[in-house]
Amino acid sequence: MIARIAATLAALCFAFPALATIEIEEVTSPGGVEAWLVEDHSIPFVALEFWFLGGSALDAPEARGATYLMTGLLEEGAADMDAQAFAAAREGLAASFSFDASRDVVSIGARMLTQNRDAAADLLRAALVEPRFDPDAIERVRGQVLSLLERNARDPGTIARTTFNAMAYGDHPYATPQEGTPESVAALTRDDILTAHRAALTRDRVVVGAAGDITAAELGVLIDHILGDLPAEAPPRPGPVTSGLAGGVTVVDFPSPQSVAYFGHAGIDRDDPDFFAAFVLNEVLGGSGFQSRLMQEVRVARGLTYGIGSFLSLADLSPAVLGQFSSSNELVAEAIDVVRAQWADLAQNGITEAELEAAKRYMTGEYPLRFDGNGTIASILASMQSDDMPVDYITNRNSYVEAVTLDDVRRVAARLLDPAALHFVVVGQPQGLSPGN
Repeated sequence: MIARIAATLAALCFAFPALATIEIEEVTSPGGVEAWLVEDHSIPFVALEFWFLGGSALDAPEARGATYLMTGLLEEGAADMDAQAFAAAREGLAASFSFDASRDVVSIGARMLTQNRDAAADLLRAALVEPRFDPDAIERVRGQVLSLLERNARDPGTIARTTFNAMAYGDHPYATPQEGTPESVAALTRDDILTAHRAALTRDRVVVGAAGDITAAELGVLIDHILGDLPAEAPPRPGPVTSGLAGGVTVVDFPSPQSVAYFGHAGIDRDDPDFFAAFVLNEVLGGSGFQSRLMQEVRVARGLTYGIGSFLSLADLSPAVLGQFSSSNELVAEAIDVVRAQWADLAQNGITEAELEAAKRYMTGEYPLRFDGNGTIASILASMQSDDMPVDYITNRNSYVEAVTLDDVRRVAARLLDPAALHFVVVGQPQGLSPGN
């Protein structure tokens, strides 16, 4: 029976309404928590997303990694259940919970069948409000985090990103991975974890997305039951930070026949009036389409890499334009020159009409494909709220893309892309490169 229910739950995660029929209800719980809901009573299943804004950036300087470790412990026992009892209870309900922490958000996901909804909500409430943080669980999860950090220390891509952030952000929390460092994680105490729990999970910084077999009235009651006993207010978030990196190259020696390059500079805020022009610009520069400038010039025309891309990082406290590629040690210097040349060409000349139309066609065509399940929809609803998007964003998003003109992109390219500020962190043993190149 449990296997059949679990299989049904997995299948229902992929049932979804057509994009054109998605109607978002704005819900305020009796306790004042706001949520967005897409009702779908065709299947007996509901997906919930609770996003607590703040994330690992709330960690104290002496306790980096506390929020990440705390989040990993939420499913390791709650109330009168130890870790094994909690897992057995969740499996018995055929419910699925996820707990994750990034530098801006602690995200809690729940997937449950309608018939088990109340019991699953009780269990999730216990995890969030009454986590045990047992000593043996702390040491077990601490060991998992330390193992992850050890693996990351051997991964060139992670080394490049971590080095870039450390150099860019100095003593700001963004300078440290959300997992912390081996030294900080080893030193974390149970009190540090309790402090992180009180700071990260608060009702004033939560946004809720829900999709599936639940009404607005039912959702409001459920939200208050799950979250009602959490602290009402969170401590202040850190302030914005401007990247301290100047243009140039940083080389990190790593024994490998290939080098990984991670590059970028300051970006654009999500609420900037020019955001959609920048969004289209990045699609042409190095977005997901194979026809991007970087893919065509670095891979197709010159064979310097198997793949390269760029993206707009919308980090709450320091947006950036970033990118990454791998290349053989003897070719990476040439690849960097090509990236710089494309950055400069777009900044000076913008894009072509053909590139604009191709980018719009791809961006508007792929957007409906994102709504591939109630779980995904709930996540999108939470993400929209975390970015302060209007409730009609899904309906209007493609029209925002279509409204971008060639002049808009050219203006924003000149404003946003700064080849002199472009910094590359190269991890490997690149030939012909040294710091300052």
